Amino acid sequence: MTTSPIPAHALPDADLLRLDHQVCFSLHAASRAFGGLYREALKDLGLTYPQYLAMLVLWEHGPQQVKTIGERLHLDSGTLSPLLKRLESAGLVVRGRSPQDERSVTVRLTDAGADLRERALPVPRRILQATGLSVPEIVALQDVLGRLTSALDEPRQA
Repeated sequence: MTTSPIPAHALPDADLLRLDHQVCFSLHAASRAFGGLYREALKDLGLTYPQYLAMLVLWEHGPQQVKTIGERLHLDSGTLSPLLKRLESAGLVVRGRSPQDERSVTVRLTDAGADLRERALPVPRRILQATGLSVPEIVALQDVLGRLTSALDEPRQA
């Protein structure tokens, strides 16, 4: 991307459909680049990127209901359930029905899943280094992306 995005109101109609003016394409291209980087970084851990995200939630918060994991990761149960089944098959998590509410499934780390955290510690530094951005730039980017996500989710929630 050699051209910086320009606000839509500042563009003539003829330029509105230029690929390099689409913020969604910039996000898509960055997401694909991150995907490749994470694929390489997570290879030795035997995790996919979505599995890594689920493990991050469990490492940070301990046992969680499937619904809570889905909310934190912005994933529906149709996507999350197969992902958790694969983590369970790999021996990293255990899923079980809550004794208080049979409809609720709780996910917890196994010893192997907890031990994997130590091996995953270098991943965030590797990713940060690959971005070429400083920590304050990453924090600012996360802030902007968080606000963007909220703004885009808001109309769907209404």
